Amino acid sequence: MWEPYKKGFKAWLQLEKSLSPNSVEAYLRDIDKLTGYLLTVEKNIAPSVVELKDLEAFVRWIHELGMTATSQARIISGLRSFYKYCLIEQISTTDPTVLLEAPKLSRKLPDTLSFAEIEQVIGALDLSTPEGQRNKAIFETMYSCGLRVSELTNLKLSCLYLDVGFIRVIGKGDKERLVPVGADAIKYINIYRNSVRNHIAIVKGEEDIVFLNRRGSRLSRVMIFLILKDLAKKAGISKTISPHTFRHSFATHLVEGGADLRAVQEMLGHESITTTEIYTHMDREFLRSTLHEFHPAFKK
Repeated sequence: MWEPYKKGFKAWLQLEKSLSPNSVEAYLRDIDKLTGYLLTVEKNIAPSVVELKDLEAFVRWIHELGMTATSQARIISGLRSFYKYCLIEQISTTDPTVLLEAPKLSRKLPDTLSFAEIEQVIGALDLSTPEGQRNKAIFETMYSCGLRVSELTNLKLSCLYLDVGFIRVIGKGDKERLVPVGADAIKYINIYRNSVRNHIAIVKGEEDIVFLNRRGSRLSRVMIFLILKDLAKKAGISKTISPHTFRHSFATHLVEGGADLRAVQEMLGHESITTTEIYTHMDREFLRSTLHEFHPAFKK
């Protein structure tokens, strides 16, 4: 019964919302979970007949299955998008998700590296190899610009405006933003392009991609993760880090340095300021420790 609606929803996510294939699949899985639940409780009803009480029972059901609050919130977000589509397409006249409450989430502060630790990691690179030269450019760029790993792997030569100190980044939902790029990153991108990349036989279709593997194709997100894991080990960093750690560190260092939150939001490509505000929690910890150390009222 729901298959035509799912197909329509998929097309809407792809064409109207310009979501990545991974995001589209995640939304469709959310709807599959709801339809699976409705079959379990023998409620063979169309989307237009679903009521708030059905959705509340569904949320209780996924909670009892042991799903985390974060996963529950993400599924509810998927349902909200589906019913937004249903209203636009006049499949449903009401939105049963309006009063549906998502579980309260505790915002987990992401792991970060200090500037010294960032330098330690990048300093562990072997610059005598072509891969080392490439990886130096990669990690200088990631830290300088706060890029998501997918934004880094898909970065194009045609999006580099190094003469004026900017790169054009294509982020989530194909949204574009201009991000300033630091002098060190510019220097090592140019070294990589002129000393390493120009000696690679490039696969057809990848000519505009900046960072390539030895076979001339763009790097995978997994490969960046593995390179970084190996570097952290060499640098003696015991924290659990991933490419996203560089992005978190970029944002945290900006906020701790007093950067305007709106500017940080713009550089990170966050649609909502609340996503960026997680970094103010870290800043508050920094302020608290400073007060405890230096303010007479706290020295008791």
